[in-house]
Amino acid sequence: MKNIIFDLGNVVIDINLNETYKELAKLSKDFSWEDGERLLKEKQIWANYERGHYSDAEFRDLLRQELNISASDEEIDKAFNALLLDIDPNRIALIKRLGQKYNTYVLSNTSNIHIIEVNKILERCTGEKRLEDLFTKLFLSYEMGKAKPHTDIYEAVLAEAGLDPAETLFLDDMLPNLEGAAKVGIQVKQIIPNEFTILDMFADEE
Repeated sequence: MKNIIFDLGNVVIDINLNETYKELAKLSKDFSWEDGERLLKEKQIWANYERGHYSDAEFRDLLRQELNISASDEEIDKAFNALLLDIDPNRIALIKRLGQKYNTYVLSNTSNIHIIEVNKILERCTGEKRLEDLFTKLFLSYEMGKAKPHTDIYEAVLAEAGLDPAETLFLDDMLPNLEGAAKVGIQVKQIIPNEFTILDMFADEE
């Protein structure tokens, strides 16, 4: 193995999606968090934002429109970022060690609003200022116009980074994302929050 690709959520940074739905519901005049979750999924608003289909401003305006929210940009961003929890400094120390032996990458379905916040959390938890300084390269869905689990995003990563899939390991917490990667020949391993983390995966790495 020469290359390791990390998902972000629940692999590098702990997340809880329900926290965002709950906070958006607090801003909404009409929707419970369960209703808001269903609506955002049905209309693919969040998913399309992560595919780069909307600017940050367009995404916020869609949330205002669809969830009947009248809130500032800052209030919306705070609610949308509520899912982002902490980053274990031990994971970052491990990633830095692995970077001395392997080419390391991030492949994440994410958005500009979230990446800005992830970097703030990274600095608060570890002192490191930018994700991009810790990896060979970041592959972010909203910049690529593609998203997991579709095979085209994995093919784009392999092509751009010049990777042999047989020499590449992808770590993600979501089975569909791992299945998508496996379809193009990438080696995969599931990370299970609180049960099997990257610290367990690479317990023998020094």
